[in-house]
Amino acid sequence: MNLLQDKVILLAVTGSIAAVETVKLAHALRRRGATVQAVMSEAATGIIHPDALTYACNREAITRISGMVEHVQYCGDEREADLLLIAPCTANTISKIACGIDDTPVTTCATTALGSRMSIIVVPAMHQAMFRHIAVMENLERLKSWGVQVIGPRIEEGKAKIAQTDEIVLSCERELCGRPLAGQHVLITSGRCEEPVDDVRILTTRSSGRMGQELAKAAYRLGAEVTIIHHDHLPGIRNIRTDTAESMLNAVMLELDTHQVDIYISAAAISDYAPARCEGKIPSGQSPVLHLHPLPKILDHAITKAGLTIGFKLGEESSDDAYALLKRGVVLVAANRPETMGSTGGTYELIDQSGAISVSGSKEEIAHRMLELVIFRHIQSLPPVPSNS
Repeated sequence: MNLLQDKVILLAVTGSIAAVETVKLAHALRRRGATVQAVMSEAATGIIHPDALTYACNREAITRISGMVEHVQYCGDEREADLLLIAPCTANTISKIACGIDDTPVTTCATTALGSRMSIIVVPAMHQAMFRHIAVMENLERLKSWGVQVIGPRIEEGKAKIAQTDEIVLSCERELCGRPLAGQHVLITSGRCEEPVDDVRILTTRSSGRMGQELAKAAYRLGAEVTIIHHDHLPGIRNIRTDTAESMLNAVMLELDTHQVDIYISAAAISDYAPARCEGKIPSGQSPVLHLHPLPKILDHAITKAGLTIGFKLGEESSDDAYALLKRGVVLVAANRPETMGSTGGTYELIDQSGAISVSGSKEEIAHRMLELVIFRHIQSLPPVPSNS
């Protein structure tokens, strides 16, 4: 999906060693449809040659503000750019912007963008000791108070490393997609559960968790506060890690009891049964008999506590089961076949009280289509979602 189609992003690069990551970042943004224009501080040109970003962006990198007043062209009141993305952003540049100092092409663009109320994202990258400096912390908070979005660094090996490329791209999409789900808290269960058979074996499914993760990213792009409960980790989004159906149920109930959940999406392949666990390891060569006991349905609890509930039904008769879920209070059901489990895409029947729609494509595309239906049909007070598919 080209969610950044027709958007112009001014990619401002400063003198962090993480500047070497910006070629990859520029390519990633362009793959999502964006036009990317690079602007570099003098310190950045000592780390990565301007020709590299010229090639990556297919546009001449800006290394000085000339008589063409590039800062006004891209960041002024009648600007060409939709977003100023400063990545990586050093401690020096953070503090200069916060204090209104503009003595590099990047800080001059930032001053102009702040004055024109342009969307700005800052992605810090530096040594951890620098990041902990009280002035840097205070200046980042000051930028946030002005409406600047800050993507926090990855703290690894004593360094505050630049955020992952996927997280930066996701945040750019969130900033530019209109935020039709702003103010909504979306809770998602995703992926497989693992029920212990003995100390070394588990009973699980083929679920990869891709559908739930794509729904989480789609909801985040559209402006929601997102919590995902699953076995994995999704950068940039609040994660709660669980393994078994019981731990997933406990996590869901805690969220429903302690937070307002506007939309609950049950995308996980939650275990219907759990085996009676054997102590130790079942010896190889035996023919053990597993005694399975049924597990409670998380969806039953969520329907009564969440604002809107979206469910999934898997199987040959999934469409019939979907209508039964609608009668119980679910607003939308995604019915799919077993072959979609673990795949990158497929065909789903999206069913609500208005009827059924068949959608095919990647799971990213299907996730956005599901949320579009929820916005259009069930959240009437919100503005329409931008059509980028």
